[in-house]
Amino acid sequence: MFTLLKQDEKTSARRSRLRTAHGIVELPTFMPVGTLGTVKGVETGLLRETGSQMILGNTYHLSLRPGERVVQALGGLHVFSGWDKPILTDSGGFQIFSLANIRKIDEQGVLFQSHIDGRRIELTPERAIEIQEVLGSDIAMVLDHLVALPNDRSTIAEAMQRTIRWAKRCRDAATLETQRQFAIVQGGLEPDLRCECAEALAELNFPGYAIGGLSVGEPPEQMYEIIETVMSVMPVDKPRYLMGVGRPEDLLEGIKRGVDLFDCVMPTRNGRNAMAFTDDGPLRLRNAKYERDPRPLEESCSCPACQRSRGYIRHLFMSREMLGPILLTIHNITYYQRLMSRVRESIEQSSFEQLYQSQMQRYRQGIAESKT
Repeated sequence: MFTLLKQDEKTSARRSRLRTAHGIVELPTFMPVGTLGTVKGVETGLLRETGSQMILGNTYHLSLRPGERVVQALGGLHVFSGWDKPILTDSGGFQIFSLANIRKIDEQGVLFQSHIDGRRIELTPERAIEIQEVLGSDIAMVLDHLVALPNDRSTIAEAMQRTIRWAKRCRDAATLETQRQFAIVQGGLEPDLRCECAEALAELNFPGYAIGGLSVGEPPEQMYEIIETVMSVMPVDKPRYLMGVGRPEDLLEGIKRGVDLFDCVMPTRNGRNAMAFTDDGPLRLRNAKYERDPRPLEESCSCPACQRSRGYIRHLFMSREMLGPILLTIHNITYYQRLMSRVRESIEQSSFEQLYQSQMQRYRQGIAESKT
């Protein structure tokens, strides 16, 4: 399933390959978020053209609407969505955090009050796996207990221990041979709890491992420290997935520390809100300085958005035309995938450190210029 192709000599960056039932994924890479079976505003044909290899769906949301059995009746999540490449489904663990005001949690699982119609929804480790098997995703995430940060150590430790117990229940509930499970390391910003969780999950021998519970408000430096700490005890022969992260610079920092796989709503959400990612930092297209700007977002980008001028794209947003968010979403995903392609090539050529240093300098300079 997982093949480590090359380890960078100067950093912990890795070039690897992940085999799934729906194809091979070249790592490191970034997964666009398609919570409800769609990356918002992007038809799957255009999504393929961005260079995306794998997308993410959400167990909780798809089980509510349209329902996993509806998806199954229409051919499974791949046929249903029109995406024939690999799909990873999150377990609903993030909703334990994000929907804390409408759920109750105990050792058995979580009881949600649906945010759609108010009905009661029970999500246990076994139920989370059942839903994901019915959806037919290539990779299923175990159900984990994510708590808000900052938090007291006892609360973080309790959630971490529950995450381990739930992971075992998820593993034992699996019946679909073509689907692989990834476990999730929790433990907040407590290095020893993170290591304890990672070591316990490694003993359960999952096909892959994720770091969850970060990028929830903590400073980037703390996040990087936890990533580095956890990487030191995670299996080297399994894929490593950093959940919900993030900015382009966060991806580079994660890869430098040994992360293989990322997802985040940032390129799509920010694209819908008139922000374009570029090698020289983000562009906020509603800014008046772009009104008469004839340049493309990036000269080196061949995406549909970069066939137009910055001034035109600004006009779309100021006029509230739906094409604006669509174009910037496509551009941002294309940018993330192009960055990942350059990273993979740099690791192969033993030049990742140079890419990292030069690109981080450009980001810092671009951010500084945007504030002037």
